[in-house]
Amino acid sequence: MTQTLQGGAIGSALYRALWRWHFFAGLICAPIVILLCVTGALYLFKDEINDGLHRDLRRVAPQATERLAPSALVARALEAHPGTLKGYGAPAAPDRPAEVKILGADGMKDVVYVDPYSGRVLGSLWDGGFAGSPTMYVVRKLHSLQYAGWFAERIVEGVAGWMVLMTASGLYLWWPRGQQKGGVVTVRGGPGKRVFWRDLHAVTGLFVSVFIVFLAMTGLPWSGYWGKQFYAAAYAVGMGMPDGYWDKYPVSTVPLKDTIDRAPWIVENQPVPLSTAAAGVPAKLDDVVRTVEALGMAPGYAIAIPGKPDGVFTASVYPDDVSLERVVHLDQYSGTVLFDMQLKDLGLFGRLAEWGVGIHMGQAFGLANQLVLLAALVAMVGLTVSGVVMWWKRRPAGSLGAPRLPAGRTVPKGLILIAVAGGLFFPMVGISMLAFAAIELAGYGTRALRTA
Repeated sequence: MTQTLQGGAIGSALYRALWRWHFFAGLICAPIVILLCVTGALYLFKDEINDGLHRDLRRVAPQATERLAPSALVARALEAHPGTLKGYGAPAAPDRPAEVKILGADGMKDVVYVDPYSGRVLGSLWDGGFAGSPTMYVVRKLHSLQYAGWFAERIVEGVAGWMVLMTASGLYLWWPRGQQKGGVVTVRGGPGKRVFWRDLHAVTGLFVSVFIVFLAMTGLPWSGYWGKQFYAAAYAVGMGMPDGYWDKYPVSTVPLKDTIDRAPWIVENQPVPLSTAAAGVPAKLDDVVRTVEALGMAPGYAIAIPGKPDGVFTASVYPDDVSLERVVHLDQYSGTVLFDMQLKDLGLFGRLAEWGVGIHMGQAFGLANQLVLLAALVAMVGLTVSGVVMWWKRRPAGSLGAPRLPAGRTVPKGLILIAVAGGLFFPMVGISMLAFAAIELAGYGTRALRTA
């Protein structure tokens, strides 16, 4: 009997401690979670949004005639928009234009859209990179808080880790334990009752938990600190970037991610190879395009033009079918293929990361992928809002209304194990845990002095 009571007391202490940490983490992370959900939902439909905003630039009437040569399309673009050629994007479909990237005399890089059948210049936009437009570029930067600098990016990384831990702790708090008749998979009461918001929060969290963990974990490889450590671990166990791709050729100091709009995560920091000669007559764009297409490159590929005498042409493509992703480097002068990497060439973690980000961005399985994730993001916003409303309704007037600490000074061992494991796996979470623990200890000391 005594052992049962002790076990119940320990369980109660762990429950209350996890409830308190779940409460504070949820309240602090709520604004950023909502920002991530809203911007993520918009980015899921970036192609549709870009087409709606810039239909006159991004659509052309398909013709029965052959398309003009890439060099002719580039010449029309440079005539209308003088500058330095930086890239050529082949039409992704019969009703899509060619995209020519040009660096102007003012230092701004623009995308010039050209009808591939007539050569008519449709117009231009500031180059938004893989986002496809200035509008979606802003959305993408807001999604990662890159506008606010590296510290804000670390905060987003920490929030992603906390989302995983809050999901786990939320499921622990939700667990019925044989005491509830409702609120497990159904919602009781109406919006005016506190139990309604509690059940809505718990039940929504149950059904959306898998998506929360998936979205957090597939976003983390691109984070500043966690991503680098994961990359190192993947490479160390032989499941990341395979050795040997650049062994035959000298390499530059320029990482792949600085050359193309989007690089596969596992190779984005790998150096771009150099051409075998540092002078000569550069290969013609038309010949480079023929070589790339002969390799079976998927439609919609882009070619980055070498900017230095020893640079290379880099062709890359990221279609909706993740398995067709590809990066090809070609010698600037001979047009010889120096490096050809497909998804199948990556290690296990590299392939998983690419599939993860493809699904994360709603590109892997078409409209179904987009709609399922949109529903999950809407549910996550509802989960966050219901948590805030639940707290607001239950808190005493003039008080924060946080769950109280367990009675006594003993910290449950289960909480310590969870904190250590979570902090080690998510370092930014670990740092925030230490900061919160220091605040808790300071608050406990203040209360003890008042009691004395």
